[in-house]
Amino acid sequence: MGSDAATWLSLLAASIAQRPYVFTFLAAFLLLAGRDLGWRRTMGWLGWGFLVAFTAEYWSTRIGIPFGLYHYTGATAGRELFISNVPFFDPLSFPFLAYASYCLARWALRQSRGWQTVALAGVLMTGLDVVIDPLAVRGDRWFLGHVFHYAEPGVYFGVPLSNFAGWALVGALIVGGYLRAFGRRAEPRGSPVGGIGLYYGVLCFNLATTGLIGEWRLLGAGILVHVAAILLIYRLRVLRSTRAWMGAPRHGAAAPSPTTLTDKGGL
Repeated sequence: MGSDAATWLSLLAASIAQRPYVFTFLAAFLLLAGRDLGWRRTMGWLGWGFLVAFTAEYWSTRIGIPFGLYHYTGATAGRELFISNVPFFDPLSFPFLAYASYCLARWALRQSRGWQTVALAGVLMTGLDVVIDPLAVRGDRWFLGHVFHYAEPGVYFGVPLSNFAGWALVGALIVGGYLRAFGRRAEPRGSPVGGIGLYYGVLCFNLATTGLIGEWRLLGAGILVHVAAILLIYRLRVLRSTRAWMGAPRHGAAAPSPTTLTDKGGL
């Protein structure tokens, strides 16, 4: 047992050393979400998000649901931590990507709960994957390495469209499951601004890496997608702000409570 624990810790340390960018983003998530959601709820988010993501990865590498059928190469087995056939760092990324997407959805919709927030968070997380997954397919050209491949290359820079549908579903499940589990206690304590910074930090890291390997068409496609997403987010924010203003009380009437504006349609 002691030997197994030592081996596990050694492989975990190797994963951190080999994937410092993942663990840097994870540390940023823990700091930002801890201040925003509280530490207990942050650890709940992390555990739930990891479980959902690992299950999705495990099923996808066997029956192709929900991301489409793909396989890990196992090239780094013995040099970093794996759980079954899945590298530990991979499902560990989903909780912080989902949190960042949730923060951006909160800002756009001016509410922290409701099916609209859950759905938009899933869509925004998929927006990140429009850059992340095609770049990961080309991992042999940068420091990720050749860690996986699709059984059948897809139409979007080698990525099947089923993968993006899977990301939207997993993102929505992580956010929606967290909100359902914690109920009213899930109400954030702080601002979503830090999480929004995390979202665009991850995006810029992946866009920069795409440029460094000379994938200019993929870089252009990713920028276009996110320019469109920014315009959509801004439009949603303006519409919600206008509706809030139109519904504001006149001449000393009681103001709507923050819960009215943020918990509309709560889960």
